[in-house]
Amino acid sequence: MSEFVAIVDGYSSGNFLPPAFARLGVEAVHVQSTPQLIGQLAPPLFDRYRYNIIAADAEAAARELAGLQPKAVLAGAEFGVRFADELGERLGLRTNGTRLSATRRDKYLMIEALRAAGIRCARQHRSSDPEELRAWAEREDVGTVVVKPISSSGSDNVHICGDGEAIVQAARSVMSAADLFQQPNTEVLAQSFLPGPEYVVDVVCCEGERYVCGVWEYDKRDTGSGRRVYDRNILLDPRQEPVPELVDYVGTVLEALAIRNGPAHAEVVMTPSGPALVEIAARLNGGMRPGFHDRCLGTNQATATALAYARPDEFLGQYGGRTYTKLLDAVVHHTTTSLDGIVAGVDQSVVDDITALPTVYEVNVKYRPGRRIRPTVDLPSSPFTVYMASEDAAALEADYKAVNVLKERVYRLA
Repeated sequence: MSEFVAIVDGYSSGNFLPPAFARLGVEAVHVQSTPQLIGQLAPPLFDRYRYNIIAADAEAAARELAGLQPKAVLAGAEFGVRFADELGERLGLRTNGTRLSATRRDKYLMIEALRAAGIRCARQHRSSDPEELRAWAEREDVGTVVVKPISSSGSDNVHICGDGEAIVQAARSVMSAADLFQQPNTEVLAQSFLPGPEYVVDVVCCEGERYVCGVWEYDKRDTGSGRRVYDRNILLDPRQEPVPELVDYVGTVLEALAIRNGPAHAEVVMTPSGPALVEIAARLNGGMRPGFHDRCLGTNQATATALAYARPDEFLGQYGGRTYTKLLDAVVHHTTTSLDGIVAGVDQSVVDDITALPTVYEVNVKYRPGRRIRPTVDLPSSPFTVYMASEDAAALEADYKAVNVLKERVYRLA
């Protein structure tokens, strides 16, 4: 009988999990926690799964999976975290459990859990009333405020506000929209702005033992309208400051939120007082590409995650308590655009010119003909992503500039 794992909502980088398990001789079953697919996300690649279960609830899904005796249940994307926690607990599998599951999705509860544990974090308030958020910021003398949805992802509807009126307008914008997962925003989160450079720390856990897969520094670009967008993720050497301090801090966050098994993707600001969490997700880094990460880091988060669940003793022996090695300088460049209209086509010759640049590993073009493209305001509206690696940092910088010369020619508008 084949060994199985169940992957809940395997969108985006969750598509890399079935091949990683397959290399270990483990088949994957997909669990879809919504009646219809979430249209804003890169869909699950169902040909990588034995079959798909469309689950009305965790009890029904657990009954259907029980006969397979899966080795594990894990989330393929952010939206599936709570469902995977409940399903794994019902099946008696190694899981992060449901006791603190809400803190791993609700950003307000997440930060409050850190505060209760005495861990450095932002000041915050949540409300469905924009005026109440303004009053909180003024009463508490918060200064610059970040306004965002409670449970979204990818810088969706994140606003940096310098005064009360900007807070009100940003909160109204959030309340009038659905989040990235097509769920209505019924409350808005306001947090004190964390000053300092921002980093991402990716890990894989197995019964509380951790492997740090990579630490990247975010280089962001200000749009001039109160929004800051991702531009470049820059891979850091693990011996470089402040990587050790960031890793130690994320360890305290993982403990406070009871993330003991599976992958996690943390965003942390190094403030003048020390590291402070922006948010953490109990799933793979959404921008992870296995071949690219293998090239610059020697392994990748999907491969390490599969090993942690399928062969935990082997994972602990090879990765437990260890930190990655930087093999090459590497950059993930999230391009921006000023285009506004309907995509008529992709100029493949321009994509080929970008792909042919010496440091470019992969170009991920997001929009197809017929899609609406708008000026970039967040990560989901970035038109394409370029993965770049080299032994020569100067070559990376030269190719980054070359991409920005070519980027507006990739798409033709109707």
